[in-house]
Amino acid sequence: MNNRIDAIYARQSVDKKDSISIESQIEFCKYELKGGSCREYTDKGFSGKNTDRPKFQEIIRDIKKGLIAKVIVYKLDRISRSILDFSGMMELFQQYNVEFVSSTEKFDTSTLMGRAMLNICIVFAQLERETIQKWVQDAYYSRSQRGFKMGGRPPYGFHSEPIKMDGINTKKLIANPDEVEHIRLIFEMYADPKTSYGDITRHFAQQGILFYGK
Repeated sequence: MNNRIDAIYARQSVDKKDSISIESQIEFCKYELKGGSCREYTDKGFSGKNTDRPKFQEIIRDIKKGLIAKVIVYKLDRISRSILDFSGMMELFQQYNVEFVSSTEKFDTSTLMGRAMLNICIVFAQLERETIQKWVQDAYYSRSQRGFKMGGRPPYGFHSEPIKMDGINTKKLIANPDEVEHIRLIFEMYADPKTSYGDITRHFAQQGILFYGK
């Protein structure tokens, strides 16, 4: 089809000062097109770990309709950070004769070496995503083990107090003795097979003890 269009795809996970904006990504891609006409598809606030993104799904539908000749991205990891998803996407591109271009990474997908380099880059993109995810999990685990507040409203039985740790202002969870006793009693009552959830609720209501959200 001679009337197929070029498509720019841009994605930004979250609004961060060190994250390149959707607008900047599009400008890089337009420079690659050297002023040619195109259609823009943008997903803001979505991760590249999967394909559950509205505009990404739209671009796939338009490819299957035969509307797109070329897909341009700022960087490979903007369109995918999953080896499996990227492999399936490239098979679709080949099936519909769609060219894939990264404006900041030069891949010649017409050669074996170019396709190999493309696959190596997506491996590292997935590795980076999984490494960051592991760092975050480890950091949260470490904070929880030290009794630090993890964000949100403190659970019943605790309150947060500001502290300074390694020169950083943070908060730590401190047990409320009275509320801790309530929690202990709840477990004791629940352990009795004759006691229902309703019995526990009524007991505390009769005592004038209301929990969060009540």
